[in-house]
Amino acid sequence: MGPVGEDRKRLGARLRTFARRVDGDPWLVALAEWVRLRLPGDAGYGDPLSVGAPGTPLSRRLTALAARQPSVLREVGFGALQVLQAHAGSQPADAADQEMAVLFTDLAGFSDWTLQVGDDVAVEMLRKVGIAVEPLVQRRGRVVKRLGDGLMAVFPYAADAVAAGLAAADAVEGVVVDGHRLRLRAGVHVGRPRELGEDYFGRDVNIAARVAAAAGPGEVLISNAVRDRLGDADLRLRRRIFFRAKGVPDDVQVFSVRT
Repeated sequence: MGPVGEDRKRLGARLRTFARRVDGDPWLVALAEWVRLRLPGDAGYGDPLSVGAPGTPLSRRLTALAARQPSVLREVGFGALQVLQAHAGSQPADAADQEMAVLFTDLAGFSDWTLQVGDDVAVEMLRKVGIAVEPLVQRRGRVVKRLGDGLMAVFPYAADAVAAGLAAADAVEGVVVDGHRLRLRAGVHVGRPRELGEDYFGRDVNIAARVAAAAGPGEVLISNAVRDRLGDADLRLRRRIFFRAKGVPDDVQVFSVRT
């Protein structure tokens, strides 16, 4: 390598060192966090509820970056996605993507249970739950991403999403691994999420995730937007009086649904 090549190599190394120093500077990270908290949208965007996805989309890469060290890039990146998310949620109906129902599921108490039984039993449980649940979801909708012990799926109709959630919860009741049985919980919301690549984002996705997080073992929760679209479906609904979740508008009501 000649003198010019060596100079370019040294310059590149200096620039990378400078970029890492700036990205991890505590004062700049604090400033970026302060700015993001004041941007429109859900400042909680970036938690596992909103970034889990197959592959390595931008949000997952930013989360991985933050796991290594505090990062200016992480705050700026999520700030941009946060504003984009808020913009998507404020668009008029004819400017957004088509209306669809969003379903989130997971296994209640899975993380604590895994610590007790070990990885082999936990992995076998996930396999059997996947075999039991995914065909029921794909019969009516599409699995968007798998989230460890759960999944996110979208459906053209709210009734299909609710039916899939109820069927999945019932199916998991029959899954037994090494004498252990877990229960599935689910949440459904309907809206106009924005499609980006193979994923969906926006306020309605976050609401669906937080509705699911409020469900108890074996329970399927739905928002009032879903309830309004169920028509004459033969279902029993019970209002969840106390429901508050970060980033969810105050006018969102939640109902437990049974067949």
